[in-house]
Amino acid sequence: MPPKLTLDHIAVSAPSLEAGIAFVRESLGIDVPSGGAHPLMGTHNHLMRLGEDEFLEIIAVDPAAPAPKHPRWFGLDRNRAQPPRLATWVLRTPDIDAALAAAQPSLGLATELTRGTLSWRISIPDDGSMPFEGAHPTFLQWPPGPLPGAAMPDLGCRLLRLTVHHPNATEIAKRLAPLFADDRVTFVAGDEIRLAAEIETPNGLRRLI
Repeated sequence: MPPKLTLDHIAVSAPSLEAGIAFVRESLGIDVPSGGAHPLMGTHNHLMRLGEDEFLEIIAVDPAAPAPKHPRWFGLDRNRAQPPRLATWVLRTPDIDAALAAAQPSLGLATELTRGTLSWRISIPDDGSMPFEGAHPTFLQWPPGPLPGAAMPDLGCRLLRLTVHHPNATEIAKRLAPLFADDRVTFVAGDEIRLAAEIETPNGLRRLI
């Protein structure tokens, strides 16, 4: 049996980093601090803690980086014309190879990424897409040691609930159930395809969609 999966972070994708920062500012009343760049994917991000070791990521194509020869992750190539949105969520595991071997459908290969001196492995389909349009989580394995989220800027925001809306939400929940349980995450089957996060902020309870 693969090891249990744990909520690691939620990700906002945007046509530009500036647009993503403005979107989160409007939604949460918070300016998310700078993160770094991902040379392999030609992307960059901003990052903020959402709990003890969970975080929020804003990610976009980096216009200053060379375009990669492969599709970018988070569906950024095909979705560049879309406005900023809460695009997907990520679960961490201490053994991504075992987690991916047990995953159905396939979530892609475990790909090694870097941001500055930090490196990790993350599941990325060959076409750069997000499984179930982002409703199914991506899997990630951090290297041994303190989790990166615990060292990110803490601006007083906490994730209280994440709701996954998708026509196949019940199926997604069933597939994850043997390895993942978190009372904050709920699945709603219906025509909508979207994620909705309820976040406690210094400005009160806010929603990020």
